[in-house]
Amino acid sequence: MPKRKNSHRDPAWEAIHSGWGIIVRHPLFAPMADWAHTPLRDDSCPADGWATIDSNGQIHTHRTRRATPEEWAWVFAHLLIHLGLGHAERDLPEPDQATSTANDVAVNRYLQSLKLGTPVVELPSDFPAMDEDALARLWRRAGVPAEYERLGVAGHVPDVHTARWNGWGTPPNWAELFAAGLSAAAAAAVEVAGGARSSLTAGGGGRDKWDLALGWFVSSYPLLGAIAASMTVVADAELARGWDIRVAAVNASAGEIYVNPLTSLTLSEWRFVMAHEMLHAALRHGERVGGRDPYLWNVAADLVINGWLVEMGVGTLPDGGLYDPALKGMSAEEVYDRIATDLRRYRKLATLRGVGLGDVLGHPLPHSGEAARAAGLDDIYRRALSTGLAYHDPARGTLPAGLVEEIRALDHPPLAWDAQLARWFEEHVPAVEKTRTYARASRRQSGTPDIPRPGWIRPVELERLPTYGVVLDTSGSMDRELLGEALGAIASYSRARDVPAARVVYCDAAAYDAGYVPVDDIAGRVKIHGRGGTVLQPGVDLLERAEDFPAHGPILLITDGQCDVVRVRREHAWLIPRSTSLPFTARGPVFRVE
Repeated sequence: MPKRKNSHRDPAWEAIHSGWGIIVRHPLFAPMADWAHTPLRDDSCPADGWATIDSNGQIHTHRTRRATPEEWAWVFAHLLIHLGLGHAERDLPEPDQATSTANDVAVNRYLQSLKLGTPVVELPSDFPAMDEDALARLWRRAGVPAEYERLGVAGHVPDVHTARWNGWGTPPNWAELFAAGLSAAAAAAVEVAGGARSSLTAGGGGRDKWDLALGWFVSSYPLLGAIAASMTVVADAELARGWDIRVAAVNASAGEIYVNPLTSLTLSEWRFVMAHEMLHAALRHGERVGGRDPYLWNVAADLVINGWLVEMGVGTLPDGGLYDPALKGMSAEEVYDRIATDLRRYRKLATLRGVGLGDVLGHPLPHSGEAARAAGLDDIYRRALSTGLAYHDPARGTLPAGLVEEIRALDHPPLAWDAQLARWFEEHVPAVEKTRTYARASRRQSGTPDIPRPGWIRPVELERLPTYGVVLDTSGSMDRELLGEALGAIASYSRARDVPAARVVYCDAAAYDAGYVPVDDIAGRVKIHGRGGTVLQPGVDLLERAEDFPAHGPILLITDGQCDVVRVRREHAWLIPRSTSLPFTARGPVFRVE
């Protein structure tokens, strides 16, 4: 017996779903559609109507009516515009005929200019230019003209009725969502006029779902809304193929998210991807890599971010996404330290860019219309996240403690390198303490000039004067501006700590001992020898073995980072350019010169 095909197929219900899909993909209605509920078929819709909507965004369609998807799209657009224009927020619980008809006129007048779908009511040849409030007052006095009586989609009852809010938190602000949709539709219209996209609605396969996902954060998720507004999505298949981008990648300096338009994800998955890449950029993961392995650091940041997003319920984690609930509550630095012990396993994992490739890019990818590098990125991202945290709606759930800590940490940026260097001097190069003595009396108090008082003196014993060592990279790759700025800061802090001289060793291919150099001469009158390759270990060894250098004297190493591994067996610190990193894990503090 042949098998019956499509035995449970319901063409009427399929048309409703297809019509709703047109609305969801339209930039004007996408923000409201995210908050509205999927249409239901029940008996609450009148027999002579098409559909109704309540103030919560729930649409009730006729149970048996058959129509095309374009007709249902027009009906749904009509109902959502009612909400956007505030017709569900009237003081009158049951609007009279004049008010209901005037509202329908305002909606259809707007919808006629939109040219979306197929109208299901007979529209008049012309609409009054008055607003709905003025029309309602006029028609209450003179009566509703016959040609305007049946312009709604709910038959003999009003299209919209108020309902008690049955969700968590505060109900949606339909007017704000409608305004966000208007802004998105205007931007999309400009792109259509310029040829960047073929139509306002998304093409086949949901190719514009990433735009809808990013727009959702602007209109409906304050925590990341400000960041989403500053980001640009670059959807270029050739670019994605050339740079091996499987799903997405981000560059914080350009404010661009690169997506592969050939990747098929749901709208919920695209929301997850957009949030993932925005957090990478906002938390400056590309700048925080330091001396770590860039790919393993990217994997560690992915595991932390994905854990936060799953906990917050933002979108849906795509198949193959990195997620380990055992790492909950850990920072990216802690996760990195854990996974660094199992390199074979974690190097086989895939980020959103692909296996062995990080989705945090260090430079913008070249493409047509490439964005200029942004200025003041730290301030932009810090303010965006801090503002989003302040406006986060508790109705959307609590935020992970680790994410809140990182956002609040952005409000307290790290100390500048020179301030950190000053603290290091204060800790490891103690200042000479002054003492009072009657051997040198002081009579500086004018009120009692005849009373001798003890004066301040500094110890004169040579062995008690503080000092420190400087190992200076003088190789050909060393920047002279870096040398000048670093040595100037060292000289000023040395004078502040009453250090008379510092032991200086120059290093390139060999070590050159300059002996004790007065701090006033360090900044401007230092004569540099060599300028060959970079080998710093002999300079460190020379200081550690020198009989005239204190056994506990700290060492300050100044280099551009292009050096071999250095082992220092006493207190030490590094001064390097901000844009570079050491090729090994430093045991002492690292100060990055701006």
